[in-house]
Amino acid sequence: MGKHRGLAIIYAILALSSNLLFARPLLAQHEGMIMTMPESQEHAMSSMVMNGMYGQYPMSREASGTSWQPDSSPAEGISFMHRDWMLMIAGYINAIYNRQSGERGDDKTFSTNMFMFMAQRTLGKGTFGFRSMLSLDPLMGKSGYPLLLQNGETADGVTPLVDRQHPHDLFMELAVTYSLPISSYRSVFIYLGLPGEPALGPPAFMHRFSGIDIPGAPITHHWLDSTHITYGVGTIGVIWKNFKLEASAFKGREPDQHRWDIESPAFDSVSGRISFNPTENWAMQAGFGYIQSSEQLEPDVDTRRTTASIMYNRPFQNMNWQTTLAWGRNDNTPGETLDGFLLESTIRIRETHTLFGRFEKVEKDELFPDNHPLNGKEFIVKKISLGYIHDLPVREHLQCGIGGSLDINLIPDELKPSYGDSPKGYMVFVRVRLD
Repeated sequence: MGKHRGLAIIYAILALSSNLLFARPLLAQHEGMIMTMPESQEHAMSSMVMNGMYGQYPMSREASGTSWQPDSSPAEGISFMHRDWMLMIAGYINAIYNRQSGERGDDKTFSTNMFMFMAQRTLGKGTFGFRSMLSLDPLMGKSGYPLLLQNGETADGVTPLVDRQHPHDLFMELAVTYSLPISSYRSVFIYLGLPGEPALGPPAFMHRFSGIDIPGAPITHHWLDSTHITYGVGTIGVIWKNFKLEASAFKGREPDQHRWDIESPAFDSVSGRISFNPTENWAMQAGFGYIQSSEQLEPDVDTRRTTASIMYNRPFQNMNWQTTLAWGRNDNTPGETLDGFLLESTIRIRETHTLFGRFEKVEKDELFPDNHPLNGKEFIVKKISLGYIHDLPVREHLQCGIGGSLDINLIPDELKPSYGDSPKGYMVFVRVRLD
């Protein structure tokens, strides 16, 4: 598919979104949620705004899949009523120029983007929900974009991607949910996705406020949240007050190089997660998963993944600040046990100025091909990412911004002949987002 056709699709999505969202007059607004209903539906809307898909808590607690974030997290996107349904739409498009230095660096102009639609309504004594997420990332090509020290998945089914970030699939989530209240503070729920996200890890990086504005993917992605696109997942869970306990069966194999299709489901892997939101500003989780044959090019390697994370969100007047601290461990069989750490923070001021930073420390043993003498050797690498975005309103609930980020890679001496003494990268970008 050519670049011009890809741009046409992006423009079409933006135009369709604008027509859907702004064709009718907006009658009321509450903390970023837009209500377009007649007065007779106000009570129903108020009730649904307060409750999430999986339990009787604020909708703002819900992030990717069935994961939780702090209740005080800002509401992204636009919500409105249509008959008995509460609908939500959100999305963004980044147009990025990326330059990575050194012998293993490269440069590329590409787009990352996401379009999300969710719906929920009362069904019987419970709540039925539908979640969908699409991306035109496949337009950037199967080899994705340059990102030093990144690894995971493949471009062609033969060669592993190293120092590059793979594109996400067209279908990132297509899932249905049903939750049933047991009492005023207890509920049970089920989540079925093709694709979907199992109960493992913190909210995916493009769904947490601390990470969504950072243009490059974290190099800890395959230690923390790489299972966010899983072709076949079923999750059951129970919520008691501010605790959530859940278990998933899912397909362990990560998506292949064919990014436009929906792959066959399987349920060969399992995971469990406990989440706790002690106050409206905090969210914590710990989880464990057995992932069977996750890598297409290493079908005999299974992974036991353990994750833990803490998220802190602090709203101020005209400002919001969120920080995520996360750890992931991949215990590969056969193979090594490798740890990854992430600390990221984002501050948004008056919906105009965004400052972000990310620090990562991760153990990697797949930075060199099979025929290289350093293949399989473990290295501790670090990455620091810093950046700024300036947003301006284009029209109501639609913003355009320009920004930039700088990556500083800290590597051991043994890697410097391959990467250079001080490998760096930068990205400059323009984005459009619904707000």
